Amino acid sequence: MSNADTRPTSPATPATTGARVDRTESRAVASVGSEAHGKNTISDNVVSKVAGIAAREVPGVFALGGGASRALGAIRGAVGQDDLSQGIKVEVGETQAAVDITIVVEYPAPIQQVADAVRTQVTTAITNLVGLDVVEVNVAVNDVHLPTDDQDEQAEARVS
Repeated sequence: MSNADTRPTSPATPATTGARVDRTESRAVASVGSEAHGKNTISDNVVSKVAGIAAREVPGVFALGGGASRALGAIRGAVGQDDLSQGIKVEVGETQAAVDITIVVEYPAPIQQVADAVRTQVTTAITNLVGLDVVEVNVAVNDVHLPTDDQDEQAEARVS
């Protein structure tokens, strides 16, 4: 079973050697069927948030990000400032996007199936909500969350 995306991708523009997406000076998405002329510009932050929300909706995903970013996210969450793009890195071009996601999977969820579901969910969300073609979604599984992890945290909280 291969996790490689076999869809063809457009080559990068010569000015951006090594880029995964079609970068140009402006990142605009053409408006289809619109009477007015102009362009829509979509921030990398918007794409990151859409990807983060989509990834969190997948059953079996416990959290996003590595250990350090999750610790910082816990501090932000305690003060009411959740970071929806935690664990997400995006490259956004004129019509394409590439995404790198780091996740923690809940035990005993099947890791490959969860990673594949994250890839599918994120691709669908970015395509449908943002209107960009997704050329790749790389999913890195950083950790597995065990039910005993929650029990250890509760036991430590009771001790003063």
